[in-house]
Parts: sequence; C-alpha cells; structure tokens
Amino acid sequence: MSELVTGDAVVLELRPARLPSRALAAAIDLAVVFCVFMLVSVVVGIASVTLDEAAVAAIGVALFLLVLIGGPIAVETLSHGRSLGKLACGLRVVRDDGGPIRFRHALVRGAMGAVEILMTFGVVASIASLVSARGRRLGDVFAGTLVIRERVTARRSVAVPPPPPWLVGRFSQLDLSAVPDELWLAIRQYLTRMHQLDPGVGRSMAARLADEVVSRTGIAPPQGIPAAAFLAAVVHERQARDARRVFAGGRGASSATPVPVGGAPESAGGVAEAVGFAAPAGAVAPAAPGVAVAPGGSGASAGGAGSGAEEQKGAGGSSAGFAPPG
Repeated sequence: MSELVTGDAVVLELRPARLPSRALAAAIDLAVVFCVFMLVSVVVGIASVTLDEAAVAAIGVALFLLVLIGGPIAVETLSHGRSLGKLACGLRVVRDDGGPIRFRHALVRGAMGAVEILMTFGVVASIASLVSARGRRLGDVFAGTLVIRERVTARRSVAVPPPPPWLVGRFSQLDLSAVPDELWLAIRQYLTRMHQLDPGVGRSMAARLADEVVSRTGIAPPQGIPAAAFLAAVVHERQARDARRVFAGGRGASSATPVPVGGAPESAGGVAEAVGFAAPAGAVAPAAPGVAVAPGGSGASAGGAGSGAEEQKGAGGSSAGFAPPG
C-alpha cells in the first residue's frame, strides 16, 4: 500500500498495481489496438491502390503513429486514466498526488510506451515494474504517474469512538433534524480518522465541523467542551435516537432512556480516555436525559419529572437540555 499525503494533510491509501495485473491490462489494450490498426490498414490499403510505394509507406507510418501511439494517449486522456484493459482489470492511472491525469501525462506515458513496450516487446517495462517499489514503468516515472487498483476488498467499517461519560445525555433535547446527511458523514469520517491527521489540522477540522453543527441546530455547546468531544456526543445522541426508533417501535419509546451505542457510559470511560477525550476540570457525572444538572455539580433527584423541571428552571438551565460544566 502506498500512503500519499495531500496539501490538506489527508492521507490517501493507494494500492499500486503489480506486474501481473498490469501485463493483463496491457495485453487487452494491445489486442484491441492491433485489431483497430489492422482494420484501418485494410481500409486505407484498398483506398490507396493507385498510389505509389512512397505514398503507401508514408500512410503506413502515419497509421502506426496515430493508431498504435495516438490512440492509447487519446483514450487515457479522455477517460482520465482508464483504458479498456485497465477498466477490465480494475486499474486506473493517477498522478503521484492521487489526482486525475491530463494530456501531458498521457503523452509522456504513450511516447515512452512505444519504446519500452512496442519496440522491446514489453521487456523493459516488465523489468522496470519489477524493480520499482510501486510497480511503475519508465513512462510512469517520467510522467509522474502511478497505476493503482480501484477494485479492492471492502474493509470492515471503523466504529465511531464513544463520547466521554460526562457528556452522555447532555444533548438529549437537541434538535438534530436540520443537520444534513452529508455533514453527518463528514463528522463520522473525521472521528474515525482524527488520530491519523496532524494535531493542528485535526483541531481546526473539528472546530469547523462543530461550527457547522451549531449553525444547523442554533444552540452552542457549553463552554470548555472540546470540539471533538462535542461531535462525538452529538453523533452518539443521533445513534441513540435511531436505535430507539428501530428497537422501541410503537411501544412508547419517547419516554425510554437512550440506548448507549458502542457500550454503556460506565464502560465507555476507558475507551473515551484512550481516544483522547478528557473531562474538563469540575465536570459533572452523566445525567439522565431530560433531568437538569445543577452548575454546582450535583444532579437532580429522581423524584419525578416535575421536580426535575422545577430544578432546571431554578438553576437557569438552557432550553436545549444541557448545562455548562462546573
């Protein structure tokens, strides 16, 4: 596997294609190109019966350059690195930084391919691909390209790290209906790969995603909560609501307590600390959804919903259902 880091500090995991798959793709491409070349040669030969030998030779050289060399260059340029053989083998030509190739990349690869593939019957290309750590031939080295595998075995999805226990249930009354699915996907991708990013870049991405969530919900989180922990708690709350809708059904799930996703709050403490979510100084213990937490650090009594609501009003709790940490 080849790991490339873009300008945004995003790690791209690319799987370079090796010699067997590349040789099969090249064989398919050469077979198609030679078939087209023979067909065009027959048609042009019939049409140029009355021409002299010099003209026929010139036409033959032009056909060789246009079909055998210009054809693959045009196909790779228009398909952004996917020829017929590469498409059949699940391969693709990309730049060294993972971006799509352009005409100049295809031109260099095609010109070098005429030497190392056509004129040497693929011997030079095979040796270069075996020697290269990423399976590149000379055309790839000079063009700054890489042939990668697009069809790879699907990986097992990485679980989103659980939020810290002192944030479980804090956002039970937060309205998440305005948060689009694209933002949820971006938050999930960040949480599952945040430790692969540069710390400074990761913090800026977490702050930007948290601002997006705040702009959609209209309520800011309490002061002192890290952006990554806030995102994990919001995702946990959404998963808990989805779980209640799926498993509770029509049994009055509106009064049920949230179903912890990825482990109970007590067991999530060690995992939360392992992923870097540390509780701020004076953080209160997790409270049940809908029960206010006093700023002094003592939770509301479980005597009933009415007394809990009165204590929330008296403590000055926000309408979103969460209180700032002590």
